[in-house]
Amino acid sequence: MAKKLDLRRFPGFLPMTWLCLFLLYAPLIIVMIYSFNDSNSITQWGGVSLRWYKDVFWGLEAEKFKLAAIHSLIIAVAAATVSTTIATMAATAMLRAGRFRGKSISFALINLPLMVPEIVTAVATLIFFSTIGFTTGLTTILMAHIVFCVPFAYLPIAARMQGIEDVYEQAALDLYATRYQAFRLILLPLMAPGVISGFLLAFIISLDDFIITNFVKGAGIETLPTAIFGAVKQGIKPNIMAISTLLLLVSVVFVTLSYLVGRMGQNKK
Repeated sequence: MAKKLDLRRFPGFLPMTWLCLFLLYAPLIIVMIYSFNDSNSITQWGGVSLRWYKDVFWGLEAEKFKLAAIHSLIIAVAAATVSTTIATMAATAMLRAGRFRGKSISFALINLPLMVPEIVTAVATLIFFSTIGFTTGLTTILMAHIVFCVPFAYLPIAARMQGIEDVYEQAALDLYATRYQAFRLILLPLMAPGVISGFLLAFIISLDDFIITNFVKGAGIETLPTAIFGAVKQGIKPNIMAISTLLLLVSVVFVTLSYLVGRMGQNKK
């Protein structure tokens, strides 16, 4: 009987793993630590304080960041809702419609945004809106985010649906249910964990997106990532570290929820 491959026993694998984790997470940890710094400097430690978190909500730039956060939340909720709906319909068609012409091409098109560099998507989207004469603003950000978030919502939904046998739907059809009733009453509740997980993932992808948003947002429109970038160009201030920490915590919470909901669905299966 062949032994299982244990990567941990490869020479240098463990040190390389720790090095990658350090390079990935050390900057984030430093930002979180210095967001509690009482000093006006971002490099000199002046004691523990929450003054910069207070500045985020009641400081001179608080209104600007609040408006940007509202824009981000509205766009993220709308984009996640629409993209999850589209992804649910796409997964149903891909996994429950049997064989049809162009199925492989459709699957490739759904997953293409995951493989194309985001900067290419941003430039192409901006050129498209400019060509058709569409004025950039919140609407263009929302449209771009919907298209970009569809594959991220599709993956957990399709993964959940692949684990559900179609015998339940066939039984419902045998009992004179319509296909819509079989989907709404049988399949949709079973795939609910995947749908919720896809929604949460799409939400956080939209909330954190900067590159596409920066290209299609138009003048005078800011989301939280673009507002942070604009503030950083004038110099890194400690309040930026506080905002970044809050945004990071929100991202961690939603990604964790997406993972837990997905695991919950697997355990129930």
